[in-house]
Amino acid sequence: MTTAPGQVSVAQAGLRHPLDPDPARATKARAVFALGLLGLLTGLFIGGVVPATVALQLARQARREAYASGGFLTGGAWLRRGEQMAWTGLVLVAVSVVAVVVIAVVRMAGTPFGHDYPANMD
Repeated sequence: MTTAPGQVSVAQAGLRHPLDPDPARATKARAVFALGLLGLLTGLFIGGVVPATVALQLARQARREAYASGGFLTGGAWLRRGEQMAWTGLVLVAVSVVAVVVIAVVRMAGTPFGHDYPANMD
């Protein structure tokens, strides 16, 4: 509660203990972002499934660590963006796999089935 414009609020004066650590960005948050971006960029080339999966696993660990730290680990925005890009990369992988399967089925449907004997053979 503030009584004058220049005074500091009494409620904010003693919130932080002097031995509390300074807030720091989680190192896994940056890794999740980088792996999610890599998964997004290589998603159409099937290889994006590996970095996207690793990004999602690291994101789970980073969220647990951030929750356990009591607010001293930051980087939630990096985690969200990295997860979104990882999921988008996985969707691109699924789309490319479905496209390859459809193209393979269509090509196989156009080829003759069975043995193709020459015309002079009974």
